[in-house]
Amino acid sequence: MSDMPLGTRFEVGLVARIAVLLGAGAALAWAVTRPGLYATTLLAGILTGAALAELWLFIRRTNFAVARFVEALTHDDFTQGFSGTGGGFGALADSLNGAIARLRNERAAIQDDNRYLAALVDDVPSPLVSIDAEGRVALLNKAARRLLVATIARTDDLALHGEAFRGDVMSLKPGERQATQLIVGGVPTAALLSMAEVRQARGPMRILAIQPIQAELDRAELAAQTDLVRVLTHEIMNSMTPVTSLSATAAQLIAAADTGHDPAIADARAAIETVARRAEGVMHFVRTYRQLTRPPELHRRMVDVAALFAELKRLFESDWPNLPLAVAIAPPGLAIDADPDLLAQLLINLLRNAAAAVDGVESPVVRLEATAQKAGRVAIDVSDNGVGVPEAQRQDIFLPFFTTKADGTGVGLSLARQIALAHGGALTCEAVVPAGTRFRLLL
Repeated sequence: MSDMPLGTRFEVGLVARIAVLLGAGAALAWAVTRPGLYATTLLAGILTGAALAELWLFIRRTNFAVARFVEALTHDDFTQGFSGTGGGFGALADSLNGAIARLRNERAAIQDDNRYLAALVDDVPSPLVSIDAEGRVALLNKAARRLLVATIARTDDLALHGEAFRGDVMSLKPGERQATQLIVGGVPTAALLSMAEVRQARGPMRILAIQPIQAELDRAELAAQTDLVRVLTHEIMNSMTPVTSLSATAAQLIAAADTGHDPAIADARAAIETVARRAEGVMHFVRTYRQLTRPPELHRRMVDVAALFAELKRLFESDWPNLPLAVAIAPPGLAIDADPDLLAQLLINLLRNAAAAVDGVESPVVRLEATAQKAGRVAIDVSDNGVGVPEAQRQDIFLPFFTTKADGTGVGLSLARQIALAHGGALTCEAVVPAGTRFRLLL
């Protein structure tokens, strides 16, 4: 029997049990018709009941096995197998076990594909966000979690990065692309939005791709400014070099000829000396701007912010002993990867501007603060309670040649922005309530 196929064993077992049941039933019928055979009738009745129960249990075991197998399938449990030994359904067992094996392999292949796709989406450099029909928002990859606030759960929460950003996302249709501006760490950042729609059984799902382009725009703008400055300085120096040389020589010659007795010669001497001074002033101006055509060369290392701020505070107090400089660092022990010399030069320029901004202000205050941001970034703020920068000028002040000071050159903030961009950071200007200005360097 052990070598007999399962299907045959089931048939033999079923026929045997039916035969026993029929035999016991026939014996019971015969004993009932014979008077006085009470013990035989009782025994035949017991045998008939036992045969009937055995036949019922024989079928029921298979029913239970099938039911358990189907229930496992309904719960996506593909680890179960169907055994035909209990009920004897060998052919059915082979078919079901073959089907479950195929389902198990297909499920494993689908899970592998899903893990691969999930890893692929998670490592996509562009932030991806899903928005369902109910307005629920999910950050799909690491880039999105680095860029956006982690608490975003619904479309209204997108306003945490600016109402304009939320409005642009809500108005964007599948297949469209749109430029926008979102606030990241308090810094306006230009980005390009694109939308796609995925149809699912539970409803349509919109996939939003966010491509930050602020760094590319800054680099392009900086390159254009550098080219412009290079051309202008080259042409001006070519034109002014002979003027400077000749005017200086002429000033020396006329100074030698001026004996003080001829007013006309004295006037000519004053005029030519003025021309010589102005020509040298123009050359100095051009030489100053030539540094903007040379990108800063970085020598990065880990910089202890507390030590850097202590040095800046000593320098500041030596130049402005009566002007308080408030310093704050959060958390203590903060360090950043930067070029310490260039970073100090940038912050010195900002501190000088802040000191000039509070000149004549009652109870002037200048602040230097560093704060750790998410994703390992650091914000360094230089703020003051001065007159402030008009909103219309907050972008222009970073342009070469632009200055609001009578004795300014328009180099300091432009160079500071170059240093920030060379570090892969950003430098912005914003108003402070109730009065004043804050320059934020985000690294």
